[in-house]
Amino acid sequence: MRKAMLLVLALFGLAGALWAQSPFDGTWKMDLSKTQFQGTPSTYLLQNGIYQDSSSVPKINIKADGTDQAVQGSKTYDTIAVKVVDDKTVEFTSKKAGKVVSMGKRIVSADGKTVTSEFTVYPEASKQPVTGKATMLRIAAGPAGSHAISGSWRTQKLSGTSENALMVTYKSTTDGLMMSRPTGESYDAKFDGKDYPQKGASGYTVSLTKVSDRSFDEVSKRDGKIVEVIHWTMSADGKTITEKLENKETGRTTTYVRIKL
Repeated sequence: MRKAMLLVLALFGLAGALWAQSPFDGTWKMDLSKTQFQGTPSTYLLQNGIYQDSSSVPKINIKADGTDQAVQGSKTYDTIAVKVVDDKTVEFTSKKAGKVVSMGKRIVSADGKTVTSEFTVYPEASKQPVTGKATMLRIAAGPAGSHAISGSWRTQKLSGTSENALMVTYKSTTDGLMMSRPTGESYDAKFDGKDYPQKGASGYTVSLTKVSDRSFDEVSKRDGKIVEVIHWTMSADGKTITEKLENKETGRTTTYVRIKL
């Protein structure tokens, strides 16, 4: 009977699909309320008409006069414009080859203890922008006479993030995974530790290593250099995934929880 069933599966092209199914198959949505942030805080300085971000990659040191300022070392943008709106608010616009790739506004609270960062990002492979807010807690004050945005800040929570940034879909293959996001990024990679291209993200590759039936590691590279390592772990009941993302450039670790739809 078992051999007969295997023969039927093979004849109808179902054997590989049956073998390939895994707990990761399906669409998963991020639960923002369970996101955790650790690691190096963000450090800004806005003083005497100059804006500096010593924690970003690449580091930023430009005039804050509202005009496009050249920035080298990033694949996603080549200019940034910093506009001081008032003593609590600063606006940012990043462009690539003259095209806006992201816009944002940071608003410091009246007591100076938190900053709300509103953002709009235009993905490379999608016409729909990603929007949302991040709330950051002050870790250290800036120097006397600097703008209120100056100092060190640690992200506490995300809120109001658009649906297209929260979803990821996985589909198993016989020896790997296919991933796709509404924002246009995707890959088809095997669990062999080799680099495979990430579509919708120029210059990026991904490699997968299977840790167990319910866990795998994903290494993301840009131009051959490791930028992120993500540890994916499935819960025992198969209803949630914990995604621990280690940013190797900034020294920050973010832990997300995703719920199966």
